[in-house]
Amino acid sequence: MLRKHYLKSLALLLCLTTTLLQAQLEYPYPVKYFKVTLENRPVQIAYMDAQPDSATNKTVLLFHGKNFNGYYWKDVMAFLVNAGFRVIVPDLPGWGKSDKPDIHYSFHMLSYAMNQLLDSLQVPKVYLVGHSMGGMLAARFAMLYPGKITKLVLEDPIGLEDYKRFVPYQTIDQLYEKEVHATYESYKKYQQSYYPQWRHEYEQYVEAQAVVLNTPDFSHIAWVNALTYQMIYEQPVCYEWDRITAPTLLMIGTEDRTVVGKALLSDDDKNRYGQYPALAKKTKDQLPNALLYEFTGVGHIPHIQDPGQFRQVLLTFLK
Repeated sequence: MLRKHYLKSLALLLCLTTTLLQAQLEYPYPVKYFKVTLENRPVQIAYMDAQPDSATNKTVLLFHGKNFNGYYWKDVMAFLVNAGFRVIVPDLPGWGKSDKPDIHYSFHMLSYAMNQLLDSLQVPKVYLVGHSMGGMLAARFAMLYPGKITKLVLEDPIGLEDYKRFVPYQTIDQLYEKEVHATYESYKKYQQSYYPQWRHEYEQYVEAQAVVLNTPDFSHIAWVNALTYQMIYEQPVCYEWDRITAPTLLMIGTEDRTVVGKALLSDDDKNRYGQYPALAKKTKDQLPNALLYEFTGVGHIPHIQDPGQFRQVLLTFLK
């Protein structure tokens, strides 16, 4: 009985937390909700579904990165809709306005949840775009559901190398201690590493991530953040590129040096790993049907740092 009462109380608290998140961060399109069962519990997934004026059978599905949510796709959504695409942008379970259950996070489970969302919307095939961790998820999704993918776009995906081979292991408790002591300043410092040069307009994406710091159950969110870091560390996709059969575009910023767990590396290893231009070329050679486009002088997020070039390259590939 005590456990049952605790679970009901926790569910109510998480519901209140989600409500607060909705109030504090305004998304560019109306947010809808879909319920899926994960580990024998209902999980509510928030998503945006933006449709062009004319009917279309062309749908783009956008997966966000670990330190983001659907909000940072707002400008990409706008130009895709104007180009005649239907655009679906979920907050993955564990992020943004979606529920954040204490479960075993895996790219397989997240792929399953996203496939359930597509089935509920009766969307048979998509152009799939994933950025950063969303790129790692997009790769797994393309392996599990190849029939659902028309074309695949990986924008500076993490997971081009196997982090557990060179990043020191941390227990889940160690990961939690780091996450629970996060501050606005620590979020900003990490996001600043994504760009060769910081600009004031990037601040909004720090603010979007930092919304969770003011929620009444941030300790729970920090725990989920630790679980998803562990997921990235323990579940590489880089040994299975040959399983992806869809036409694939790798979009890579030449200045990107992202490594998950980089702070734990020696100075020599910081310079050795996370070399995105070399990693992208190696990955392209392993993908059966791939193109590589490099954004010169751009860091980890081309769609924010160079939106004009990103728009041109993406629309050319999708069409």
